[in-house]
Amino acid sequence: MVDLREPDGTEAVENYVDGAWQTPTGDDEQALSNPATTEPLGSVTFSSESDIDEAVRAGNEAFEEWSQAPVEERIQPLFRLKTLLEEHQDELAELLVQDHGKTLAEARGELRRGIENVEVACGIPSMMQSGSLLNAAPEIDESAVRKPLGVFAAITPFNFPGMIPLWFLPYAVATGNSFILKPSEQNPLVATRLFELIDEAGFPDGVVQLVNGGVDTVNGLIDHEGVEGISFVGSTPVAKLIYERAAANGKRVQAQGGAKNHIIVTETADLEFAAEKTVSSACACAGERCLANDIVLVEDGVYEEFTDLVVEETASQVVGNGLNEETDIGALISEEHEQRVRDYIDTGVEEGATVLLDGRDAEIDGHEDGNFLAPTVFGDVSEEMTISQEEIFGPVLGLASVDSVDDAIERMNRSRFGNAASLFTGSGADARKFRHEGEIGNLGVNVGTSAPMAFFHFGGWKDSFFGDLHAQGEDMIHFYTDKAVYIERWPDA
Repeated sequence: MVDLREPDGTEAVENYVDGAWQTPTGDDEQALSNPATTEPLGSVTFSSESDIDEAVRAGNEAFEEWSQAPVEERIQPLFRLKTLLEEHQDELAELLVQDHGKTLAEARGELRRGIENVEVACGIPSMMQSGSLLNAAPEIDESAVRKPLGVFAAITPFNFPGMIPLWFLPYAVATGNSFILKPSEQNPLVATRLFELIDEAGFPDGVVQLVNGGVDTVNGLIDHEGVEGISFVGSTPVAKLIYERAAANGKRVQAQGGAKNHIIVTETADLEFAAEKTVSSACACAGERCLANDIVLVEDGVYEEFTDLVVEETASQVVGNGLNEETDIGALISEEHEQRVRDYIDTGVEEGATVLLDGRDAEIDGHEDGNFLAPTVFGDVSEEMTISQEEIFGPVLGLASVDSVDDAIERMNRSRFGNAASLFTGSGADARKFRHEGEIGNLGVNVGTSAPMAFFHFGGWKDSFFGDLHAQGEDMIHFYTDKAVYIERWPDA
């Protein structure tokens, strides 16, 4: 393991470029702290234009040889990386908790999801195959092949620093491309440790690289003529800007934005099960995830009963330091973000939603300075309220009654977002209606969180996604390669 420790024991975050650790040379710097304790963890210096250029140049040089390497050779470092990630999963999980604030259980689950993507990418020899046809025309055979394109970059968010980079990295390099990761400047320590393991896995120099920074670093990657494509996960306004700027520069781009996800609960649902999964969906990772279902539309006949169950389940959640195994809800990423969530709660009160459970006065013994909020539950949340329309990214849940499943689906579909939704029901007819009429990219029936496995794509719709090829699964093969058609005739054969 490379020693990146400062004299005070905190970490000086570095770039990983062309197989070596380098100190970024930009002018800006950001301090890093533990969200639960506010104790300093280190600092990250942002990359300069020359740092970015060096990484892109190294990536393109490495691409020349890497893209010609046999596919079986390209996946061998991924097999080693999978083993290393599993061997160091507990260590990574503890670092993730300190870096982000989520619980140990959530961190372990996140890393397991990331490892699944490495596993799927190891199947690239089969996934990259395209079609062929003998005698497509007289004496002509025809086939399609997939070819890598060059250097790709991913700009990933703070909420899943261990998983989301692995939505992209394994597929990019397995298909023969070079890859640059720009992690969130709010918590880059997990990415740093991930790249220590990547270095140990034995990728050739320049194939996989890490550059740290903020907005200027992002723009530098988007604008660089040596970068073929950009992947992004973050808020909708930023996703749209990145999509437009990258496309204007002639790059491939997939930009995942925000969400406002719904749960529909019918009169035929198992209400206790639905309440448990609803609270878990809305409050896991302190609500800081794009799959959080935080608006619940409940059929009139069971609204009061279901509301009581939700309040009871929510009140039982333990808020605290994520390193404690009994903790259900950890800290929010920063003091600024905590205040943003508090502002949304205040707005909900001002706009007339009924406060069923107020989490604003949470006090965590020994962590008085931490960025904590207990869950807040609102009832009677009307469609026009701000908390019904905008992504809060915190442990806030809103309930509303509806006359029917049809009304619920119509309200859900009117949202400008289309990332995820879940239906709790005992009716196959309701489930089929939900499946056919829901204008949502990730749909779940009797599951609290519609999180696709790594071998399926992760698909948002509407303002939740800009592009046409999503993260994970087969979509990544299409994103990271282009098809060429090979037509041959041998007149003397």
